[in-house]
Amino acid sequence: MRIVIADDHSVVRSGFSMIINYQEDMEVVATAGDGLEAYRMVQKYEPDVILLDISMPPGESGLIATGKISQDFPDTKIIILTMYDDDEYLFHSLKNGAKGYVLKSAPDEELLDAIRSVYAGDTYVHPKMTDVLVRQFITQDDMMEDNTNPFKLLSKRELEILPLVAKGYGNKEIAEKLFISVKTVEAHKSRFMDKIGLSSRPEILEYAIKKKLIEF
Repeated sequence: MRIVIADDHSVVRSGFSMIINYQEDMEVVATAGDGLEAYRMVQKYEPDVILLDISMPPGESGLIATGKISQDFPDTKIIILTMYDDDEYLFHSLKNGAKGYVLKSAPDEELLDAIRSVYAGDTYVHPKMTDVLVRQFITQDDMMEDNTNPFKLLSKRELEILPLVAKGYGNKEIAEKLFISVKTVEAHKSRFMDKIGLSSRPEILEYAIKKKLIEF
């Protein structure tokens, strides 16, 4: 199995790489420090599985990268690897294409089991989170049908630009980060503000935090 690891901490990347490369049936072919780099590594290496951290400040988050990678590279299975035991993170991850959700505090064997499970076509969720999914199914929580879901409303480019605006980057800085023109940034910014009904950066920041597009 060819695997990519995306985490903003080099020590974490090195540690998981050692664990995975020790397995006879697994190989880490690349690592990345944020969502944008993770996307490029998937594009370049076409791995079977990618481990994505949710929070990778100041770069693109794992949640945004999940939506883009699952859409453009459906053969690459995504496992969210995170410290957050959080219902909303779990739902957002699975809704946007992740096939696994593993806590960083889990034993090494659980991570390896998750990789083998999603590679085989199954979905793997940390045992501690399965009760959440059962309750969600039974109650049919409105969150699963939330028509304000940014991953449904916004384009891939808008999902890239919105968190950067929320973090306070100017149009020129965003253009340089994404290798696009300032006019393109302005156009996408205007569109996502219209779609969501936002009129100021504080509102964009509030929305981005509420929808888990950025974290403190």
